[in-house]
Amino acid sequence: MSFTLLSSPLQGFTDFRFRNAVEKYFGGIDAWYAPYIRLQKHLEIKNSYQRDLLPENNQVSSLIPQVMTNSAEEFLFVAKYVLDLGYNELNWNLGCPYPMVTKRGLGSGMLKHKEQIDDLLTRVADESDITISLKMRLGYEDNREILDLLPLLEKHSIKNIVIHPRLGKQLYKGEADLDQFQRCIENTSHQICYNGDISSVAKFRELRQRFPSINSWAIGRGVIANPFLPAMIQADADQLPENWIESFSRFHDALFQSYEEALSGPGHILIKMQSFWEYFSQLFSNPHKAFKRIKKAKNMEAYHEAVRVNLTCEGD
Repeated sequence: MSFTLLSSPLQGFTDFRFRNAVEKYFGGIDAWYAPYIRLQKHLEIKNSYQRDLLPENNQVSSLIPQVMTNSAEEFLFVAKYVLDLGYNELNWNLGCPYPMVTKRGLGSGMLKHKEQIDDLLTRVADESDITISLKMRLGYEDNREILDLLPLLEKHSIKNIVIHPRLGKQLYKGEADLDQFQRCIENTSHQICYNGDISSVAKFRELRQRFPSINSWAIGRGVIANPFLPAMIQADADQLPENWIESFSRFHDALFQSYEEALSGPGHILIKMQSFWEYFSQLFSNPHKAFKRIKKAKNMEAYHEAVRVNLTCEGD
């Protein structure tokens, strides 16, 4: 059975610069979800969100905007904005687990408010032509929250539901509840997409065997830790390509250049690239040592030398 591979967004990482670089040098992702748009009090969209969605900034084959809100007015405002840009789908983030979000009744903190979700979807369907998809967790406090919500969603037109089978309060800790994910499959007619813990081809195979009816899969942090992974999954290849160091080097340099052009001053670029290396280091045989070299760099010269040493040591 064929499958679709999606990229689940991570705020601060999977912006258009990262997406374009992965698409150019590795490929493998069928559609990318953009990091969520969140409005701050007023019905206006921050410049950074606008830049990230501008069609001329995106060279990926398919991009799906995402919004995080608990307000129908905000949802409709963002829907009109993305429709005007030429997008026809808007993903609603009901999965973000971070307390600063959930305590405001956003992200996974909204899952227990099933009537509010129902009302918002009803109003959006009445007032907009946007196609809606959902991203959610099993709940915030209790994994029954999603089973209480799914029956209400049956009356709504939803393209797909991306489910990360953890509770919001778990963040990314503990085990994913695969049994509850199976119950979700059994309690909805909507297309379900699995998201969570896909960090290797072997793990992907294991999950596909566990859930043979699922043909849509979303990778989050796994794409950042190993940008080769989507293409490896598509090819069913367990090993990195033989020339992975050269390919990664070209990818890294393109990513660095794009941030160098966008950020003001070497300090900001250094912080940005060091944050990426917390993930990139997982590609290397000694991740702790690889990241430690990068983290110790206090200027651009030291940073580039640390990158060179990492790549050279791995190639020896």
